[in-house]
Amino acid sequence: MATLLRSLRNHLPTSVAADRHFLQHQLPRAALYHSHHHGPPPPPFSPAASAILSSSLTHVPEHGFSDMALTLGARGTGYLDITTNLFPRGPFEIVYYHLVMSRLNLHQRVQFPSAEANGGRELGVGQKLRTLVVERLRANEKVLGRWQEALGLMSLAGNIPTSISELAKLSDEILYLAGDTSVDTTWYTKRASLSAIYASTELFMTQDTSPDFISTWKFLDRRLEDIQILGKATSEVGDYLGFTA
Repeated sequence: MATLLRSLRNHLPTSVAADRHFLQHQLPRAALYHSHHHGPPPPPFSPAASAILSSSLTHVPEHGFSDMALTLGARGTGYLDITTNLFPRGPFEIVYYHLVMSRLNLHQRVQFPSAEANGGRELGVGQKLRTLVVERLRANEKVLGRWQEALGLMSLAGNIPTSISELAKLSDEILYLAGDTSVDTTWYTKRASLSAIYASTELFMTQDTSPDFISTWKFLDRRLEDIQILGKATSEVGDYLGFTA
């Protein structure tokens, strides 16, 4: 990677200073995920990387999670095609970008009504949790026709640790936004259970043809009712990561 960076820097024309900046700063920066014990994370992608990956996502419905989508994303933001070589995991980088940004944007997409606006009743953690899960799943709608490709990429050996980690961060974020304040051992079991529920529901959604995904929401309700966020971790996390088209 270091050799490639040096080579690209030496051959880029001086007129593409933005590309030079990209080569130096495009890789995602490490960030803690949001919870009661961590503050809001810093932006996980550089502006250049975010622009390319965001543009790439718009090409996924037509070209899938592919090298072509990544190349078109680079072209669409004014970067050279060779710039895509700086994304070491190829099309999985688009998947990862979608996962991370959908999680980080969740708090903006969901605004819970105050007790006064809700007839004097505060929404319970369970109600908030369901709302958040539904909203996160709806973030997949634009790329749902290609999501089985994303699941396949997530199931590759080199991508599994990142995929599992991001699923754990999503569960933590949802429970935090839902108002869960547990600090005992249930902190872990709740997140394991929610990860299993989310994973199985997302998998179900890829095959749902009902109007407005009504069957998916019914499936989610059954899972929430069965497990009731009591910490019964199941094998569905493995099923989720191992699923392919």
